[in-house]
Amino acid sequence: MSGFLLPDDSDPLTHPFWEGARRGELLMQRFTASGHYCWPPRPMDPVSRTLEYEWVPLSGRGTVWSIAIPHPPLLPAYTDLAPYNVVVVELEEDPHLRMVGNVVASADAPLNSVDPHSVQIGDPVQVVFAPVEDMVLPRWVKR
Repeated sequence: MSGFLLPDDSDPLTHPFWEGARRGELLMQRFTASGHYCWPPRPMDPVSRTLEYEWVPLSGRGTVWSIAIPHPPLLPAYTDLAPYNVVVVELEEDPHLRMVGNVVASADAPLNSVDPHSVQIGDPVQVVFAPVEDMVLPRWVKR
């Protein structure tokens, strides 16, 4: 697949996340003073207003918090895959920690590998990592 809109993995703020994804590990920014997790990453803790943080591994477990089903017209790279699901996953470690992604049948399956109408709010999911062009992206499978 090609033509997908991909994030910039060279940004120093997010680079550790993408390196973790390449290793099959879900890493999250956590500020050391408050213990507050942040996604997307940011330079300053919104709680303690400090700049010190670390990248810590998470379980990769969560629940579907929200779902949308895109239909054409879409960007050209996504048109043939529609309809597919786009979910917001609430991560187990913190109910305010949420990531956007797709529920797929397996790490190497296409975005439309799961009937989008079968994905429901509250479904338990587990992160998997999929190579897309020269990146590795987190996606989700039902557990």
